[in-house]
Amino acid sequence: MTLDTDHWNGKAFSNGWRPLSGGLLAVTEPATGERLAEVALAGPQDVEQAAANARIAQRDWAGMPFAERAGVFRRAATLLEQQFESFADWIVRETGGIRPKAMFELGSVVNHLHESAAMLTQPHGLVLPSNGPMLSIAHRVPHGVVGVITPFNFPFLLSSRALAPALAAGNAVVLKPDPRTPVSGGILLAALFEAAGLPDGVLHVLPGGAEAGEALVVDPNVTMISFTGSTAVGRRVGELAGRHLKKVALELGGKNALIVLDDADLDAAVSNGSWASWLHQGQICMSAGRHLVHRCLADEYVARMADKARALPVGDPFREAVALGPLITERQRKRVERIVAESVGMGANLHAGGTSRELFYSPTVLDQVSPEMPAFREEIFGPVVSVTAFDSDDEAVALANDSEYGLSAGILTASLARGMAISRRLNVGLVHINDQTVNDDGFMPMGGRGASGNGSRHGGPANWDEFTQWQWTTYRDTPPAYPL
Repeated sequence: MTLDTDHWNGKAFSNGWRPLSGGLLAVTEPATGERLAEVALAGPQDVEQAAANARIAQRDWAGMPFAERAGVFRRAATLLEQQFESFADWIVRETGGIRPKAMFELGSVVNHLHESAAMLTQPHGLVLPSNGPMLSIAHRVPHGVVGVITPFNFPFLLSSRALAPALAAGNAVVLKPDPRTPVSGGILLAALFEAAGLPDGVLHVLPGGAEAGEALVVDPNVTMISFTGSTAVGRRVGELAGRHLKKVALELGGKNALIVLDDADLDAAVSNGSWASWLHQGQICMSAGRHLVHRCLADEYVARMADKARALPVGDPFREAVALGPLITERQRKRVERIVAESVGMGANLHAGGTSRELFYSPTVLDQVSPEMPAFREEIFGPVVSVTAFDSDDEAVALANDSEYGLSAGILTASLARGMAISRRLNVGLVHINDQTVNDDGFMPMGGRGASGNGSRHGGPANWDEFTQWQWTTYRDTPPAYPL
């Protein structure tokens, strides 16, 4: 396969590579502003056509022998492994992430591809008890056409984790990647699956904005929506999907708590805390948005965090050896600046950072952050460590649960039993004892509660729950006689 832009520049993937009705979308590098390519931009009519074609193609795809379908995912994994560096270049340049982050994405997608191939050889149903001479079976069947809408931050991974298992379950997919990262979030995946032999019409990749996204959600040929993104947009997606009686999986934002107890190892706590808030400039739904630190450790924790923040290099991750790259857009930079400035204005102390150059925002440390401040309440999606001190385990739990979000939490302690006791009281979908909040291996059910999602999950055994539905079938030799 080739990642040469000549193959797809100015096009999207929908029954082959072709232009779309919405014109062209420029793909730019946030670190430099350089134009990297152009892709076709989808309008509602492109979505309608793609969904109709996907519905037709899905029938043959679902009926294909399972070994042939599994082979598509294995070939895709092999092709991806052969071109890691070329794929990584695109992820680094388009997302502004450092290369180790890109390599993590690629390795995770290989895992998802192999797991999707393995789904085809797993049991697809259950034999149920029955009265009399009858065979009663419940088995999994695909939804039909799944619409997938994904964000900018880990675009290659977050598109793949829905796309691959949805296809493996026998669905066709219409993917709308974020218009800020259409190549990493969709075009590269289309090229990969095309080279791996996925039949025509089973996958459509349509970069587009809100208008295309709404068209996908309401299209009558699309029977399920998988959405990963902000809580505000997720509410709109959920509202539209509910109105049209569609299954919807929502994986949304987070304001995650990293709890540092008084018996925690401080060196480990600083290491975990910096990773949880500064990895990919804090632009991760699982980032630690609140560092809840026992009062006896808080001052030293803040001082060490500030020292680390001042030492971390920030710059162009494609051309320099840096720890942090740029934020994705000017709008996002302004959001981070507002939250920090308003919190400082309300009494938070700024110990490091709080400055920016173009889209590069310096790693920042705040303490004395109280629950009424934006740095405590709002998802920042920027490189900000926000520290709040507590005096007891009960207070730590109360602070952690004082949020509309419920995605991830981390607890650092010398006592496993104490960590377990706290974990059972946290209103989150993911909790890590003696680890930080940003964890995802592709083999577990990933998702949140409250404003972090609608209880849906991606990954591992949850893929069967999300991307198929039960069908009950009974078998008799002869029809029974009824009294009416």
